[in-house]
Order: sequence, then C-alpha cells, then structure tokens
Amino acid sequence: MILKDELSKILRSQRKGIEYRKLGTLRQDLEKIQPLVNFAIVISGIRRCGKSTLLLQSMNREEEFNYLNFEDPRLTEFVLRDFEILEEVFLTDYGESKIYYFDEIQNLLGWESYVRYLLDNNKKVIITGSNASLLSRELGTKLTGRNLRMELFPFSYLEYLEYFGKEGSSDSFHDYLLKGGFPEYLRTGMDEVLQNLLLDIIARDILFRHTLKNSRVITEIAVYLLGNISREFTLTNLQKTFNAIGSVTTIASYMEFLEDAYIIFTLPRHSYSQKSRQINPKKVYGVDNGFIRANSNGFSDDYGRLLENYVFIELRKKYRNIFYFRERGECDFLVKEKAKITKAIQVCYEITSRNKEREINGLLEAMKFFELNEGFILTFQQDDEIILEGRKILIIPAWKYEY
Repeated sequence: MILKDELSKILRSQRKGIEYRKLGTLRQDLEKIQPLVNFAIVISGIRRCGKSTLLLQSMNREEEFNYLNFEDPRLTEFVLRDFEILEEVFLTDYGESKIYYFDEIQNLLGWESYVRYLLDNNKKVIITGSNASLLSRELGTKLTGRNLRMELFPFSYLEYLEYFGKEGSSDSFHDYLLKGGFPEYLRTGMDEVLQNLLLDIIARDILFRHTLKNSRVITEIAVYLLGNISREFTLTNLQKTFNAIGSVTTIASYMEFLEDAYIIFTLPRHSYSQKSRQINPKKVYGVDNGFIRANSNGFSDDYGRLLENYVFIELRKKYRNIFYFRERGECDFLVKEKAKITKAIQVCYEITSRNKEREINGLLEAMKFFELNEGFILTFQQDDEIILEGRKILIIPAWKYEY
C-alpha cells in the first residue's frame, strides 16, 4: 500500500518530467489514437521504440488528462486497491478528467479490473505495455470487446527521414537498412545502446516475468536467432544446437517469451493444414535492423537479408496472416486477407543473370498456385515490369512499395 502524500509527490514529479520532455518526431501512428468512451486503446511494442513519446504526443493534444507511469521505481508498493487513493489524488491535484493515460501498466497485477471500472464509468483510457501475450491474456479476462489494439515499432523509413531531415533516396535507404529506427540509437550512434537494450529486455520482460534464472542460455538463443534472420529453423534443431536445454518444450517456451517481448517474429510456411504449419520449419525475423546488426555477427555486408527483414516488418505492421511459400521453388512472403491469399512478394537485393530465373520462377509458381495475376519483386533500387504467361511481375525498390 502506498501513502496518499507519497503518491501525490510521484504524480507531480511525473507531470513535471513530461512537461520538459520534447515531443520528438511525430509518429505516423499518432492519428490512430482517438480516445473513445467505453474502449481502452492498448499500445504494445518493444521497449524503447517510442511508446512513452507517443503517449506524450497524444497528451499534448488534450487540455485535461490523468497520467501515471508504472515503470517508476517509487511505485513498487503500489497495489490494485491503491487505485482508490489514486482517484482521490487525481481529482484533488488535477480536477475532473475524462481521459486516463497509463504507461507500462502490465507491471501491476490485476490492472485490467481498474481499467474496466474506468470504462464502465464512461472514461477514455489509453495504455501501453511491452509484452504482447501478457496484455492479450489480461485483456481477454475483463476487457473482451472493450479494447482496440495497436502495435508500435521503431521508426519507419519515413519517420527516419523526418528525424534526420533527409529526402527519400537509395543512399538514405541504405543508411536506414543498417541503422534501423530505435530513436535512442539514432541519437547516439552507439551500438552499446542496442546491446544493453537486448539484455534489459531479457532481464525485465523474460527472466523476471517468468521467474527464470539462466540468463546466459536465453541470451545465446536470442543472439543466435538474430544472427539467422530470414532462415528456416525447427524447434528440434534449436534444441540440438543448445543441447544444454533439456527438451523441445523448453525451447518452445523460450521462443514464445522472445516473441512476446517483440525481439523476434516467426513466419510459418503456408499450408492449408494447421498441423502442417505447426511442424513445418519456420523462418525467423527481428524487430529492427539496427538491433539485429548490433547484437549479432555477419551483417556488415549481408544487405539481402537485411532488406528481407525490412520488408517483413513493414508487412507485419499491416497484416497478421503472413506466410512463406515453398514447393518446387520458394516465394518469400504471402499475405492472406480474410480467407484468401492476396499478395505474393519476393525480395531480392539485386536481380542478376545468376539469380533472375530462380527469383522469378519461385514467385511465378506462387502466383499460379493462388491464381494471382500480379506479383512483386522488391529490390534495393531496381525498377522494372515483366509479363510472363499472362501474369504481371512488378520489380520495385522496397522503399517505394506501398505496403
């Protein structure tokens, strides 16, 4: 339990802190935050990608609001029943408000009950969190049908351009492919920022939350996966690689933890059978190219895999059902909307005489399989159009493609 005077001091301190913070580069996702009565807006994403700044930008549009950041170490004694005290302090110190902002709310056990109470009393609530499944599970208990979800990623290429005041070009896109979009890294240029971020996420969002003790093993798995983006893996092969881990079930749990913390994403192979999708090899991708490069080896000149990772993240921002295709050939990405595959996309840094047949044939096979008349090959800077067997293949620089 926390004392009323202590809570009042913390709130004043946090308010003073956000008053002096700069709004930063306006995020493209800001327009998605339209506070609604009876609905909680839930923003999730990896740590340090800009969720708190996005809240600040949203708060800047409001005249009156209540705000509390649960990452504050002074709130370690705060428990669910203290929300009654919190309401008193909000009212006494800041007056009546219809809008509530809560940062990293998953740190508080039972938070969803309080959010439901606010919604039932016609309040507007915007919350952030760094753990995907934790938020999903708790939203499902008390807030089913009462929440609108959105995910925030590090800066997009367009936000990167705005941050540095640059124009879209092959040169600036090449720079972005290597640096990625974590704001703090872009400000400092220090790889240590992204290396420390990985360790911090593992410590706070995985080890602490799941009461694990072996930080070395899960860190090694994370680094290994980040070093193998765009490549296939199976849980069995991972278990053999890290033979200190006792079972495939343990590896599966670790993979789930890494995905929940937004460190990695996995891409299933397309199959109409749910069972086949579970047992087929998956591909792995990382949340940000700079984060990948700083925490793994071998990416100083592997622009092809960095480009493929960029395309995956851009697709992942918009679509939930994404697959890769493998039959005789391979197509990097299929997008499924409702019950139908609507897009087939191949990624190739540069089409040459050596790889042209393979890249085109893999894409064309997928287009025929799903009866698509149009497919795409996304490149670094090549731009062209090919008509084969009555089907159109558009070759487009990845940074110009409209995802």
